[in-house]
Amino acid sequence: MIRNLPSLDFQSVSRIFSGGVRALNDVSFSIPAGGLTAVIGPSGCGKTTLLRIAAGLDRATTGSVKFIGQDGNVHARASENLSVCFQDARLLPWRNVTENVALPLELAGVSRNERIARANQVIAAAGLSSAQARLPAQLSGGMRMRVALARTLVTSPDVLLLDEPCSAVDEFTRMQLDEEIFRVWQVSGATTMLITHSVSEAVWLADQIVVMNMGSIHEIRKVALPRNARNRTSAAFLLEVETVMRSLACAAGVVVA
Repeated sequence: MIRNLPSLDFQSVSRIFSGGVRALNDVSFSIPAGGLTAVIGPSGCGKTTLLRIAAGLDRATTGSVKFIGQDGNVHARASENLSVCFQDARLLPWRNVTENVALPLELAGVSRNERIARANQVIAAAGLSSAQARLPAQLSGGMRMRVALARTLVTSPDVLLLDEPCSAVDEFTRMQLDEEIFRVWQVSGATTMLITHSVSEAVWLADQIVVMNMGSIHEIRKVALPRNARNRTSAAFLLEVETVMRSLACAAGVVVA
């Protein structure tokens, strides 16, 4: 069956909370079907609010988020074809790895035999087979996030929303998780939105970077580096990181020499 992967379009999205706090102000950009866009910016700039609106966990005050299929059909939400991975793994402590990964299928009413088989398939692909009987308390922080990422794949999603999945780990573990995020994106083929504070992570993973500050978009830039040239220590990679960091600084009104 040919998949009808959607693009993800944010159209003049604003979000105003009680008391008049404006979290988002007229945000518009598009994530192409099957693309990976990173959204970066300082804490409190509205990144996670934007993701929550896309996930259907919050509502825009004005504007809209649309999922536009390659057949031209427009949907207000991606329903069961959307997976979210949050900043913490959110694993159920009384369930082992297999049972945690299978949870979305259980909630969807899939039979036990099928959901365990599908869960074990994505667990094996993630290199977690040796840990599939362990409880979350028996896993490192990095392994718990790998389980959470595997869980996002088990429903074969068309849209992936990743809310700083590497924020609570050390730099070396972050690089390992970045490899896993890239693998998950390649395997799923999903239209993907990544929220991150790490410029290096954004440059390494994304096709497009959205730079935000104070609820607004400062810049939308394509990552010029080809996939096979994203060596974190290369001069070209470091130059791209520096360029994005300067954009972040400019958005915040910081003068960089």
